Amino acid sequence: MSNFHKSPNIYANHVALKVMDLNRSLEFYQKIMGFKVLEIDEKRAILTANGVNPILTIEQPENVKRKELRRTGLYHYALLLPSRKDLGKFIKHLRDTQYPIIGASYHGISEAIYLQDIDDNGIEVYADTPVSTWRWKNSFLEMVTKPLDIRDVMAEAEGETWEEIPEDTIIGHIHLHVSDLEEAEKFYVDALGFDIVTKVPNQATFISTGGYHHHIAFNIWNGKDIPPPSENSVGMKYFSLKLPDQKTRHDIIDKLNGLGYEVKFEDGNFIVKDPAHNAIFLVI
Repeated sequence: MSNFHKSPNIYANHVALKVMDLNRSLEFYQKIMGFKVLEIDEKRAILTANGVNPILTIEQPENVKRKELRRTGLYHYALLLPSRKDLGKFIKHLRDTQYPIIGASYHGISEAIYLQDIDDNGIEVYADTPVSTWRWKNSFLEMVTKPLDIRDVMAEAEGETWEEIPEDTIIGHIHLHVSDLEEAEKFYVDALGFDIVTKVPNQATFISTGGYHHHIAFNIWNGKDIPPPSENSVGMKYFSLKLPDQKTRHDIIDKLNGLGYEVKFEDGNFIVKDPAHNAIFLVI
């Protein structure tokens, strides 16, 4: 696992999605993405890469509605693969299964492809470049967006095939649609303690702990002051933030309460919503 996704860092480790049809989504997440099923019932499945740790939950709500446009919520969740070779194998797999890629970029700090599940939930699949090549300037990390050399990445995996998602795959980061950048920064930076890594002025902010390129990003590309989606709309139900210990969680909850953010305790979970109404489970 990436050292950036270990204690004492704070990072997303699980995402719960609402989908139109559980069985149809399960076929995608098993056959295309290569996940294993950890638990399943009539309306929900918990998926894993290593057979132990849940990465993704997919759930079919009652009276589910198709994904609503121009709302807050998930832009994409990002799966961090162990190596560039694994990314090459996955790209070949998508080519062979003829599943569409909607983007492919070299960011300097990572190489990534972008796709959507069958309900248009955004997914990034990426591999980090060597940390020694990352370029910092005045405490900001230089991140670029250039075309990915797909042929070169696939050449890393010559003669190998994608059988299933690698066991060491994790949630690398999560990227959100929010309604106001300043409000989001107050919540994630001032209350939760993340550091700003870089910005696209008046568009997006990238934040992390421990010097990672980003554990969370948020943007206003769907528009400023947009509303949250309906409760039964396709999209993200919540994501989990992994905290290092009980004391950290206690301190963060105190900070959240002190700044006027409500933290609820429901079914054994501490839950808070960011200013854009994205739900977050605070886990240890």
